[in-house]
Amino acid sequence: MQLIDNITAALQREVRRRPWLHHLVRAGERYQDQRGDYFAAGITYFTVLSLFPLLMVAFSVAGFVLAGHPDWLNELQDKVVENVPGDFGTQINDLISKAIGSRGTVGVLGLLAGLYSGLGWIANLRAALTEQWVAKSPDDPWWKTKLSDLGALIGLGLAFVVSLGLSAIGSGGFAKRIADAIGLSHLPGAGMALALVSMLLGWVASWAVFAWMIARLPREPVSLRSAFKAAALAAIAFEIFKLIAAIYLRAVMTSPVGATFGSIIGLMVFSYVTFRILLLATAWAATSKLNAQQVHPAPGPVVIAPRVVDSPLSPSAGAALFGAGALSALALVLIGKRR
Repeated sequence: MQLIDNITAALQREVRRRPWLHHLVRAGERYQDQRGDYFAAGITYFTVLSLFPLLMVAFSVAGFVLAGHPDWLNELQDKVVENVPGDFGTQINDLISKAIGSRGTVGVLGLLAGLYSGLGWIANLRAALTEQWVAKSPDDPWWKTKLSDLGALIGLGLAFVVSLGLSAIGSGGFAKRIADAIGLSHLPGAGMALALVSMLLGWVASWAVFAWMIARLPREPVSLRSAFKAAALAAIAFEIFKLIAAIYLRAVMTSPVGATFGSIIGLMVFSYVTFRILLLATAWAATSKLNAQQVHPAPGPVVIAPRVVDSPLSPSAGAALFGAGALSALALVLIGKRR
């Protein structure tokens, strides 16, 4: 027992000597105290649930595209007949035709359901991020909260667009075409340079999204400097996780079970780990000295108001008090006579 205490004391001394390690330990403690794993699992559930309206919108868009290009539709139906022979292929083509015919209804329902589920998703995400901040802001009216959530959802969508644009620019094929256009692809080390540029742009794309989420989604004021630092760390962890996930999925998808269930399981695991990284980064920003030094307004003065309650006596209680007073008076008379 003494050995364990000595080791614990030595570790605590080492942690206090290194500010970055001390900050990391505080962030981990905040994450655990504020139920980070629980909230990450909850956001993952709402993420998967919100995908169905998005799929409806995607099917509707595909229906409009195929309806505007009959040659593409005929080619698709021919491919279905070639790969799925018999009545089943005919049934699939019938379903495709019906989906194209109802593309407008499916799109409208998908947009309405997507707006509803998206607001629920962003509300739960903001609640999870705010939970990492111990101080609680006063609750706003529900309509004001919904408008704020709608603005946050639009802003997050724009951040995703910027991130996808940076990822597309940093993709290997696009970068190679640019290098070929300017005549740099034949130079020695061009492949390594393109790979490094792609990784850097991917990190910048992830950093942009994480910075927006950490700085603007919590319902607490956040120091931009601490949010940018936390987003940088989250982006590094996320890029490493993407590499590991890609290797794992290539190994799993080769099996029949992985091909059947690998996509949905992979999506859930990917979402869960990503939200854990986001919440840990938020806990890191929340425990930063930049935010710890912020001055919060003092609470209002306490008003002490005495309250006097006059409760009437019941007949039985009044009779009892009268009898006790009579007995006390009689005792005093007897004591006076004896003297």
